[in-house]
Order: sequence, then C-alpha cells, then structure tokens
Amino acid sequence: MMSGLKKGVLTRTVWALSLISLFTDTASEMLYPVMPLYLRSIGFTVVLIGVLEGVAEATAGLSKGYFGKRSDLMGKRAPFVQLGYGLSAISKPMLALFAAPLWVFFSRTVDRLGKGIRTGARDAMLNDVSTPATKGTVFGFHRGMDTLGAAIGPALALVFLYFHPGDYLPLFFIAFIPGVIAIALSFTLRDNAHAPKKSVQPGGFFSFLGYWKQAPKAYRQLVIGLLFFALFNSSDMFLLLQAKQVGLSDTAAIGAYIFYNLVYALAAFPLGVLADRIGLKRIFIFGLALFAAVYFGMANLPKEAGSNDLYLYGFFFLLYGLYAAATEGISKAWITNVVKREDSATAIGFQAGMQSLCALVASSLTGVLWYTFGGPVAFTATAIATLIVLAWFIFAVPAPVVEAVEAKG
Repeated sequence: MMSGLKKGVLTRTVWALSLISLFTDTASEMLYPVMPLYLRSIGFTVVLIGVLEGVAEATAGLSKGYFGKRSDLMGKRAPFVQLGYGLSAISKPMLALFAAPLWVFFSRTVDRLGKGIRTGARDAMLNDVSTPATKGTVFGFHRGMDTLGAAIGPALALVFLYFHPGDYLPLFFIAFIPGVIAIALSFTLRDNAHAPKKSVQPGGFFSFLGYWKQAPKAYRQLVIGLLFFALFNSSDMFLLLQAKQVGLSDTAAIGAYIFYNLVYALAAFPLGVLADRIGLKRIFIFGLALFAAVYFGMANLPKEAGSNDLYLYGFFFLLYGLYAAATEGISKAWITNVVKREDSATAIGFQAGMQSLCALVASSLTGVLWYTFGGPVAFTATAIATLIVLAWFIFAVPAPVVEAVEAKG
C-alpha cells in the first residue's frame, strides 16, 4: 500500500505539525490517567471535577469556531498554531503551582483555550499543503502521530508511578518538557494560506455560527451526520468503567487504553492512504460499522468475565482503535474537500466546536442511561443510534468529488 505513495505528499509542514501534535499529546495524555487522582488529592469532589471538565471543554469547543474564523479572515495559520500549542504547554506546570480551585480552573481553561485557538488553523494548514487526492494520507498520518503521543504519555506516567506511587506533582513539571519541544517545533512553520479577507468584518465571538447558512450543501449534509453521531459518542471513560466492571484491574484498564491508542496510531496512516484510493466515504462508513459492533459487543459482555471474556474485551478495544483511525482524520479530510480553501479553518472550527458541545451532551446522556438502566442499556442505545447515523451517511451524504491536482508546498 505504501509503495504507491507519491513523493512530496508528506511535506516538511506535515511532518512538523505531526511531531508537534505527538509531543503535545505525550504531555497531555501523561496527565490524563492521574488528573482525577490529583484533583481528589487536593480536595476536589467528583461534582467539582465534572464542572471543571465541563467548563474546560465548553471553552475549547466554542473557541475552535471563533479562532478558526479569525485564521481564515487574516489569511494566517502559523501564529494561531504557535499560540495555541504554547498555551497548552505552559498550562501543565501551572496546574501544580497552586492547589486553589480558582487557579486550577484557570489553568485547565488555559489548556483548553490553547486547543481551541490552534485546532482550526492547524487542520487548515494541513489542507493548505495537500491536494484533494492526498488528504486522507495527510490527515491520517497526522492523526497517527498525534495518537502515538496519546499512547506514549500514559505509558510514561505508569512507569513513573511504578517507582513513585502516589507522587503526582512531579508529572506536571515533567509534562512541560515535551510541551517545550512542541513550542520550539512550532516556530519552524511557515504560512501557505491565502490573502486576508479585508472586506469581511470579524464579528463577535459567536459570529462563526453564521457560516452554517453560507456553507455548501455537501458540508451541511456531512456535518449533520457527524454531530448526530457526536450526540451519542460518549467519553471513552465509560468503556474503561465497563472494563472495571467485567473484572479488569486498574493497571489492565489503563493498559487497554494504551493498547487502543497504539492501534489507532498504527492504523490511521495506512487507512488514510487507502481512503485516498477507494474513497473517504467508504473508509468512514467502515469505521462507523466497527463502532456499532464494539458497543453492541460491550453491551453483551457477562457481568463476571472469565479469562476468555477478557481477551474478547481486548478484541473490542482493537476494533475501537480501528474505528478511530477510520473516522477521526478521515472526517477532517472530507470536510476540507467540500469547502473552499479560504474557509477551511472556519468549516473545521465550526464542526469541531459543535462536536465538543455535543460530546458534553453525549456523556451526560450516557451517564443518565447508565445510572437508570445500567451499562448494557446505555451501550445498546449508542449502538442503535450509530446504525441510524450509518444509514444517513450511506443514503444522504454524497461522497466528496476528488480531482487529482499537483500538491502544494
């Protein structure tokens, strides 16, 4: 499959952005398994942790659309990428400096604001240096590198905590190191965007919502499906919770999460290459089918799992990694193939922002279903909703039209 990869598809910009994402995700995911434990150790209740994450994710979600539009209006990508990754890097040691709740809220919000600032501009920059015929490859490679960091980070945290059990504070300073590397790499980026839109006024914070009315029909059809899916695609924490309930230890559950990220990282690039050959829509639909299969399977795991059932759970995590590899980068590549290049950051920011807000609803809905009816009902409901989304993509969303053109810079 790789032998047919054209020279120049993975440009210097693609490599730089991919390495930046790898180091940033290494830093972020190093703290992911220990964040709830650290917050509890400094006096945060479960409710306060939930409020903290809700505020942080809402900040990231809404700012993705606003800063995506700003990037398009200014015709610049690199400054947004640099500032966004810079804020995320400095937020790591900030969390450890003071234990006051307001400071923790501020530090966590700075981290998510950084994500909001960079997301649209970064993905638009990938779009700027690729062609319609190579976007699956480019976005797949980037997502693979990004997710490799998501596997390395928790592994490093596990090794550190093995030798220093319960000593969470140093991890926040250690996580600053890959963050600094990411900042340094961001200054190697060069813009290849478009001229600023001088005739268009920036508007207010929510002005990016107006893009929906002027967006192409193909974009609206695609995003309707993506957002409906996001309304039922709850946090991965529920999968880990199910793992605990069927008998996995804490270490095994975190190990399963690392395994999922490794599968995702290794599969994203080849599936992106395959998507450029057989079509983005086909690979994306394949990913949704895997997701439905995983949730139906998880809903039917026995309450007391034996050794064979635990292997089955590992198989489900393998499929879940393949699902992510077949959908995350592919959806972004698909979006950029149905909108104008000068609107790509706005289009991606709008979708990513709305998806973040839908994810909050999804996790809340799943939590209510789980609490009221149990985990199997919650997982079954998600799987059935996914089948509806699958039908929407098969029958209502046209495949993007791809024309082979020469790659840019």
